[in-house]
Amino acid sequence: MSEGKSLKHRLEGLNDSTDSIIVLKESVLSVQSKENHDTDKIKKHGLDRLKDSTDKKSVSSVQSNKSVLQTEEIRPGYQLTKVGLIPEDWDYPTLSKLTKITSGATPNRKEPKYWNGDIPWVTTSLIKFNRISKAEEFITENGLKNTAVKLFPKGTVLIALYGLGVTRGKCAILEVEATTNQACAALLPSNGINSEFLFYALNNNYFRIRNLSNIGGQDNLSGALLRSFHIPLPELPEQKAIAQILSTWDKAIDNLDQLITEKQQKKKALMQQLLTGKKRFLGFVKNDGFKESKIGLVPQDWDVCKAKDLFNSVSIKNNGDEELLAVTQDRSAIPRSMLEGRVMSPDGSTSGYKLVVPGNFIISLRSFQGGLEYSEYRGLVSPAYTILEEKVELDKSYFKYFFKSSEFISRLAVAVIGIRDGKQIAFGDFGFMDFRFPPFEEQQKIAEVLNTASKEIELLNKKLDAIKDQKKGLMQQLLTGKKRLRI
Repeated sequence: MSEGKSLKHRLEGLNDSTDSIIVLKESVLSVQSKENHDTDKIKKHGLDRLKDSTDKKSVSSVQSNKSVLQTEEIRPGYQLTKVGLIPEDWDYPTLSKLTKITSGATPNRKEPKYWNGDIPWVTTSLIKFNRISKAEEFITENGLKNTAVKLFPKGTVLIALYGLGVTRGKCAILEVEATTNQACAALLPSNGINSEFLFYALNNNYFRIRNLSNIGGQDNLSGALLRSFHIPLPELPEQKAIAQILSTWDKAIDNLDQLITEKQQKKKALMQQLLTGKKRFLGFVKNDGFKESKIGLVPQDWDVCKAKDLFNSVSIKNNGDEELLAVTQDRSAIPRSMLEGRVMSPDGSTSGYKLVVPGNFIISLRSFQGGLEYSEYRGLVSPAYTILEEKVELDKSYFKYFFKSSEFISRLAVAVIGIRDGKQIAFGDFGFMDFRFPPFEEQQKIAEVLNTASKEIELLNKKLDAIKDQKKGLMQQLLTGKKRLRI
């Protein structure tokens, strides 16, 4: 049976009407032309062959390694195991029975002959539930032959043994031969398991794997802990079928991700052209050509203004009980309550904090790296920030883009040279900067076009997030046997 016919046969067995599967199919099929090859394949075959047994009964079972009774729903043809409810014809072996587990090493960095060769050397920073086809660092043949480094083949599955934050427990699969450092466990599959299936199975068990490092008070994972880890395992043909279906979604996700990257690059180039006047809308051009200025060529009918002539610095304190805002580079100024995770609150009074109202711009402590931030919220920020309000008629949306442009950020960095992260940028330094200043109506038109580009990217990102979430749900069903494939 050919690969195409094989995939068609497997997909035709998915006859489940769960919302996640339906929405996933529709989302993937709606991706633009760049994904047509993959999505046409999905459309042709259809996710319509999930089969499910609905007759269930409740039984009590003892959870593995714990004297805790819990109620599980057992369906005919399923068994309750250490890894939960799985089909009776599935096994749940340890990784030691399925793989050889080893790790890499770091050649001596004081030996130049070991580094900057052509052999990829992978660290945990590259392990992100992904496929690794390139590295950031490379070693030489000397480094491979004369150190404890090992060269792992394509298809090796990597797990981060330790790392900052959420890194520990993440997995990846090699798409090229590569070496690794000692913080990466390398799992070399045996004949009884498909490497792609193993990659998806470990991905699906991320939190269970992380919990291994809490056994005995350990903070890190180890080869010994991983060898004792159980995974649900169907027969090899079903492993391959599951991996093939999930890899189809991965291709669609990768193509959509690439499309988003291309849209972002086009938007960046468009910003550069529109914000400098290199590209203009015909209805707004009154005088052709450019004129010389301190900041380079400027359209004849644009002004050049100092920042202090366009904006005032405002500092309104003693504001009582107002919500605290967080100033971020990726989400601008938002209420701290919208931040994920633990948020530090100020000690003592906030009477010295500054009031921000919707429409204010904020010079943050890192503006020389990421530009100025815009607030759509009312609240308080640290006195270390500089708050700006306009003093002439201008389009704030236009300046939202201008203050995030690469040209502005590079010029701000020069204007505040000597200031480092954590130091306040004074309004005086900002105020003497010269800005191109188009007529108000042209500012509005530029902002309108850039807003359209931004909304397109935003919609694509939402679609990408939805597809990733839906694929995650599909993984949880297929990799536990809750939904079966017809082989």
